[in-house]
Amino acid sequence: MDSLKNHFLIAMPSLNDGFFDRSVIYLCEHDAKGAMGIIINRPVGMTIEELLTQLDMLPEEGVLLGKTAEQVLVGGPVNPERGFVLHTAQEGWANSSKLTDELMLTTSRDILSSLGTHKAPKDFVVALGYAGWSAGQLEQELADNSWLTIPATDDILFDLPHEERWLRASKNLGFELWQISSQTGHA
Repeated sequence: MDSLKNHFLIAMPSLNDGFFDRSVIYLCEHDAKGAMGIIINRPVGMTIEELLTQLDMLPEEGVLLGKTAEQVLVGGPVNPERGFVLHTAQEGWANSSKLTDELMLTTSRDILSSLGTHKAPKDFVVALGYAGWSAGQLEQELADNSWLTIPATDDILFDLPHEERWLRASKNLGFELWQISSQTGHA
């Protein structure tokens, strides 16, 4: 099995299960035990600044940098009460996992207090919950034509507005997803 870690899963137009419609998921982990990822294009309806205010974690200096206006994302249906920060590599957080040389995933509260300050990672996405697959489940969904995959890119992950990520990711495949038939089959 080839790992799809550091790839995007792009929901096929025919995937209309309600939760994952038009989703783009960054795969943080993928191995024989299963897969774990963060949806990167579904805002929860709250800014990072509003989240920090709710958690009473606004920086003491009171000056917030532009990234705190970004939306908190619905990362997936699993553990929606738990926060995840997908960010450019920066050591020093209490509970971080190195995903690539350039990316880390942090789940500890200490990183939240840095958001909006000069101590924050250069780029970051804040999400509540994650998407998870048991062993073989993602492979079956790929065989069922529920998802397409491409290598992850920083521009889609950090730079594009959320509402443009699915379309851009699909265009990176080299064609428009609307050109694909909703009928699937295997020869």
